[in-house]
Amino acid sequence: MSDTSNSSNKPANRAKTISEALPFMQRYDGQTVVVKYGGHAMGDAELGQAFARDIVLLKQAGVKPIVVHGGGPQIKSMLERLGIESEFKGGLRVTDAHTVEVVEMVLAGSINKSIVSNINAEGGRAIGLCGKDGNMVQAEKLTRTIRDPDSKIEEIVDLGFVGDPKKVDRSVLDIVAKDALIPVIAPVAPGADGATYNINADTFAGAVAGAVDSKRLLFLTDVPGVLDKDGKLIKALTIKQAHDLIADGTISGGMIPKVETCIDALNKGVEGVVILDGKVPHAVLLELFTEGGAGTLITH
Repeated sequence: MSDTSNSSNKPANRAKTISEALPFMQRYDGQTVVVKYGGHAMGDAELGQAFARDIVLLKQAGVKPIVVHGGGPQIKSMLERLGIESEFKGGLRVTDAHTVEVVEMVLAGSINKSIVSNINAEGGRAIGLCGKDGNMVQAEKLTRTIRDPDSKIEEIVDLGFVGDPKKVDRSVLDIVAKDALIPVIAPVAPGADGATYNINADTFAGAVAGAVDSKRLLFLTDVPGVLDKDGKLIKALTIKQAHDLIADGTISGGMIPKVETCIDALNKGVEGVVILDGKVPHAVLLELFTEGGAGTLITH
């Protein structure tokens, strides 16, 4: 009796779920959503398949997803396997000529093609790209200034082949979108000097999202989002509120550059940026297609 009752309820429950999600699906119909995929979720095969399935569902729902991925742990593992020691200056990894070759091999090679394969296996049509393809992204060399805590002397640190996105040409992505393909982009790009530069995936995703007038930029991380001083998730912030929370110490540590990247993307033209936990199954769908969302939304 109970089995019959449960089975009769399933279509109604499913219909209710679809009807609840429909207004949110319509909101994103035909809109571009950039998803920065990284963190520990990338190293979990089951979560990787679920992520690919969600990206395909976005495409089927009329959204235009663009995936930008990182790969720090995988790069570190490959460098160790090859016996290449990393040099650090002021706590920052220096990317020399040998290292950048490995970075490109791992990011634009194994990681990129793995994500593409997962999406295609779930019924999507993904294509792997990097900033070099069609001169999509032009990089400029990045330097950092560090201050010695004792002497207070500032030093400009040369990080080697580490870059920032200087210019994004969206024409390649527009062509891909017309062919109903899902771009999966590795954050490496050429500089004006012809060298290859490794770019922080968050920064790269923000630049791409701004160039394509993305409605949403989603940062999949290892944390639920921005937390208040009691450790509770803050569901929404304006740029001003975010600056205030940085100033009073509520936003601290590694979350500061993440939020600053969000603000930079908003200033580049993105409508809203979300920080959410990529380890939560279907986090992307929950954020876009439910009223409560799944992370911290930052807007103007």
